[in-house]
Amino acid sequence: MPVSATPPAFVRRWWPWILIVAAALILPVILPPFRLNLLGRFLSLGIVALGVDLIWGYTGLLSLGQGIFFALGGYALGMHLSLNSLEPGQLPEFFGLYGVNSLPVFWQPFSSPLFTLVAIWVIPAVVAGILGFLVFRNRIKGVYFSILTQAALLVFFNFFNGQQKLINGTNGLKTDTAKVFGELVGSDAMQRNLFWLTVLLVIAAWLLCRWLTSGRFGDALVAIRDDEPRMRFTGYNPTAYKTLVFTVAGALAGISGALYTVQSGIISPQFMAVPFSIEMVIWVAVGGRGTLLGAVLGAVLINYAKSLISEQLPETWLFVQGALFLLVVTALPDGLVGWWRQGGPGQILAMFGWPPRSATYPGLDLDPSVSAEREALEGPSSPDSVTGGGR
Repeated sequence: MPVSATPPAFVRRWWPWILIVAAALILPVILPPFRLNLLGRFLSLGIVALGVDLIWGYTGLLSLGQGIFFALGGYALGMHLSLNSLEPGQLPEFFGLYGVNSLPVFWQPFSSPLFTLVAIWVIPAVVAGILGFLVFRNRIKGVYFSILTQAALLVFFNFFNGQQKLINGTNGLKTDTAKVFGELVGSDAMQRNLFWLTVLLVIAAWLLCRWLTSGRFGDALVAIRDDEPRMRFTGYNPTAYKTLVFTVAGALAGISGALYTVQSGIISPQFMAVPFSIEMVIWVAVGGRGTLLGAVLGAVLINYAKSLISEQLPETWLFVQGALFLLVVTALPDGLVGWWRQGGPGQILAMFGWPPRSATYPGLDLDPSVSAEREALEGPSSPDSVTGGGR
């Protein structure tokens, strides 16, 4: 009876998620609250990185404006939390500083938790959908698309930065002193719960992106990335596909921004600054473009490295980040996950004299494709050939 290869294949396919689930259960117990809070923040950034990988890694759309949708989701939740902990008739404290005596109209719906939960992802998705449709219907792509998204980012940044009376401008909205279910958002217990919620939403976002990229829709995205004119020639409309995937990426960014806001304690226009959106691209490039898992790993690893290095040598992180990007461009074009899948660790071991691993019996003999190729070349095996011709 042949030995089944199912368990090893299952482990090879799902080991990253097995580790993530195990970490979600173990790390809250062993990590101090500060480190756990950092990990929760960086995991939430993995959701926006998944959106970037969806539009860049699979569709070939390099967006430098994802900070718009990230901040919109954060502001939606920040406005709700600012109203949630107030007594009836009270206004957020900053309104009094600028002589505002009544709650602005656009603030009022955010007093509803249900509206806020929907607005966190719907508002960024709608803005992304409108922006994407206006750009894609004019067949703008490549570097021009990147420049347009960055220009839109600057417009939003300057607009939010100047709204002192309405959203506290450059100071932003604080969330750590607000209360949810009678518990301070910034408390250790609430942050632990937010960590677990973030893990669940990261897995859900990965499953969504995996579903989108595994079927015919995913094939269409790859076709747009590789040869959009040929896809258009075959009768498909790339504008609809690109608009939809850009909308999904905007919704993911909004969810990411909301999670990051409640774990960092503040939302401000700084999240719409150009460097932050460029960093998102670097996370995906280092982790592995077009792998999904690499986007999450890149966001977590790079931001954790940034935190650790900045604690010891605050002025050196920019140099380290630049070196990482150069390393990916020159030596690891497929990122860390691509390098791993292509046998990168084995190549390093081979450099030190370790023999490379090769597929041998029974793996090859049990492979149906190998058997089919052997029969095509030699013909089906007969009993005489097996027994040595009866000798």
